[in-house]
Amino acid sequence: MSSSDIFIGETIGTAILILLGGGVCAAVTLKASKARNAGWLAITFGWGFAVLTAVYISGPLSGAHLNPAVTVALAIKDSDWSNVPTYFAGQLLGAMIGAALVWVAYYGQFHAHLTDKEIVGGPGAQATTAKAVEAQEKGAGPVLGIFSTGPEIRNVAQNLATEIIGTVVLILAVLTQGLNDKGNGLGILGGLITALVVVSIGLSLGGPTGYAINPARDLGPRIVHALLPLPNKGGSDWSYAWIPVVGPLIGGAIAAGIYNVAFA
Repeated sequence: MSSSDIFIGETIGTAILILLGGGVCAAVTLKASKARNAGWLAITFGWGFAVLTAVYISGPLSGAHLNPAVTVALAIKDSDWSNVPTYFAGQLLGAMIGAALVWVAYYGQFHAHLTDKEIVGGPGAQATTAKAVEAQEKGAGPVLGIFSTGPEIRNVAQNLATEIIGTVVLILAVLTQGLNDKGNGLGILGGLITALVVVSIGLSLGGPTGYAINPARDLGPRIVHALLPLPNKGGSDWSYAWIPVVGPLIGGAIAAGIYNVAFA
């Protein structure tokens, strides 16, 4: 794979991943959405199908890493770091593009949600939801969860451990079952297996932190949230932002180590 193929494939694939994954979060969260309050099952399966779609679209170009933790794990497995910066660049750019497209697709819903006094509070508000108040108190605006993750209980050690554990599961599944014949990315069957593993992680381990398990998936959309002209959007919770970046990278490295010791 050439550097241009890698960059283009990762940009397109990660943009599709975040468009569909962030899209299901917007659909469930925003007040004027037909899917509002569809619940955690909708979110977990939405993200799983997002992974499946993104892998099948980008796989022929870049191997569909779509996740810096996958890229790091494969670099450790193969002792080849030459393409890591190209993968990272495509993944971060793609994540930002996907998040911006979610905003475009739900533009009216974002405006309606963030100007509703029951959501954002203010003079004349009849009821400001406890969840919105709690989120704002912790530096996260009322729609930040559409773009990036956040903990239900703030405990640095636990939050970091949760992201590490979830990513170890994901990367072990990728390395043992998901790779294509060349071993440099996800294959056709591997894409399906990985998508189902993402659903499983969301259902079983997603409750504490929202299961970023992907640094680009969290950081790129968080940057977009900070930049977008959203009314009453609140903060982007930068004090937490390092955990869904560092945790998955550690998890990817641990999984690669386990793989090299136990499976290689």
